[in-house]
Amino acid sequence: MQNDVPAGIKYEAVSRFFAENVPGGSAPLRFSLISGGRSNLTYKVESDNGTWVLRRPPLGHVLPTAHDMAREFRVLAGVSKVGYPAPRPIALCEDGSVNDYPFYVMEYREGVIIAESIPDGYAETEERRKAISHALVKTLVDLHAIDYEAVGLGDFGRPEGYIERQVRRWAEQWARSETRPLAEVNELIKRLKAAVPVSPTPTIVHGDYRLGNMMLDKDDPGRVVAVLDWEMCTLGDPLSDLGYTLGYWGEAGDSESQINARPTSSVTARPGFSTRRELIDEYGRLSGRDVSTIEYYQVLAYYKLGVITEGIHARYLAGETVGEGFEGYGERTENLMRFALEIADGAADPRLRGVGI
Repeated sequence: MQNDVPAGIKYEAVSRFFAENVPGGSAPLRFSLISGGRSNLTYKVESDNGTWVLRRPPLGHVLPTAHDMAREFRVLAGVSKVGYPAPRPIALCEDGSVNDYPFYVMEYREGVIIAESIPDGYAETEERRKAISHALVKTLVDLHAIDYEAVGLGDFGRPEGYIERQVRRWAEQWARSETRPLAEVNELIKRLKAAVPVSPTPTIVHGDYRLGNMMLDKDDPGRVVAVLDWEMCTLGDPLSDLGYTLGYWGEAGDSESQINARPTSSVTARPGFSTRRELIDEYGRLSGRDVSTIEYYQVLAYYKLGVITEGIHARYLAGETVGEGFEGYGERTENLMRFALEIADGAADPRLRGVGI
């Protein structure tokens, strides 16, 4: 048995599951926590016969609409049918007695993930950084082009009223995670409810689409090896994915507090990466969708990021996080809500500015 089994893994029970359900997954197994995960916990699992990835919900404080392992497993199976760059799912365990919560196993892929910095020697030229920007947009457009009925996901969600439900659901999740009152939150909820735009034709929505959830080819930064972290995937408004991507995307001229609230955004502020406006225009051109209401989706994205960050902050205060780097999440929440309100105040839609509501 491994001596230093990371938190969140019941070694004997999980090893038995691997032996019975994962080809080549015979003991002894070696588990290691993959850094970078702030929500679902992701582990690398190794044996003498292979390498896999195990995903499970976080320790403690699990929101009721999040961390559904069966949904994540199912969407990976669906998009894999059409060759979309996503890890192939291998086995799902819904028996909570095995490891306290359901979990699933998927294939392990090699590549480069750009989180808070670009690895030394990678994407060093402006041309290669521009290629990453193009790949991010093209891969999102490709996801939204998948016929979800054809891949068995026709009943995966209720796309009608998706944005209204998002606003309501994230307001409820804020109420569950709130560690102190923030005046900006009530104002944002009021404006987001009043200014809901007319959604385009529904598509698969990743729900957490951003550069940090893309694995890139180690030799070709312009090729996506895998899109990761599908836990919030559903059917709905594709522009919500674009808005969410923009929430993480920094550019030259962003303030220090903007960068600190989203540490990954400092990467894309470097020369060569597209600006947020360029991403919007490229998505509109490749997808053929009207992107004129994108400000609403950007406000919604910052608001959602603030709620997610507050949930992490709540788990940190309760001593239920694994790993390091959680100390500043309370301040990040406050900044994200403030940024959302700043975008809303400058929006073209008067309802989003709070006029007449």
